[in-house]
Order: sequence, then C-alpha cells, then structure tokens
Amino acid sequence: MKLLTMMLISMTLVLALTMIGLWMPQTTPDTEKLSPYECGFDPLGTARLPFSMRFFLVAILFLLFDLEIALLLPTPWTSNSPTPTTTLTYTTIIVALLSLGLMYEWTQGGLEWAE
Repeated sequence: MKLLTMMLISMTLVLALTMIGLWMPQTTPDTEKLSPYECGFDPLGTARLPFSMRFFLVAILFLLFDLEIALLLPTPWTSNSPTPTTTLTYTTIIVALLSLGLMYEWTQGGLEWAE
C-alpha cells in the first residue's frame, strides 16, 4: 500500500512538472534568443575575417593556468594524510611552477594586450 501511494505521488509530481514545463517557456523567440552569444563575431558578416593571435594566446594561457590551479583543489583533503610534509612539498612545487610560468609569460610580453 505504501509503495502504491509513493508511486501515485511521484507520477502526479512528474505530470505536474511536465505540464508546468510546457506551459511556462516563451514560444515566440525574439532577436536576443536567436543571436549567438559570447563569441563576439557578427553572425551575418563574412567568416573570413582575420583572427587576433593575441586573443588566442591569452585564451590558451587562461586555460593552462586554470587547469593547473585545478590541481591545487584537492590539497585541503590531502593535508589530513599521514605525511603532511609530502602534501606541502607537492603543493609548493605546483605553486612554484605556476609562479615561474607566470613570470616567464610576463617577461616575454605574453600578458600585454596592446603592443
């Protein structure tokens, strides 16, 4: 009896959420919904425009540093390990490599937007 009640409640909830989902959204898309976002390119213009290499390099640098920072995320959990000095050593190495990479890019002018 309890299982039948739970199934009836869940099916009623599914049907109610489905009906709300079909009823709520806009059915007429406007120009904002039809336009591309976050790309910065005109969708109606030519596709053969020159691409900024500076923008590409900054984007690649962001991805690299973002992925390397993700390596530091588990450090609070590993600080409770039996050998915290090993964790501290690995964390120090990662931070030192990030700092060296940042200094190298800075001295090479990779972070300068305008030349």
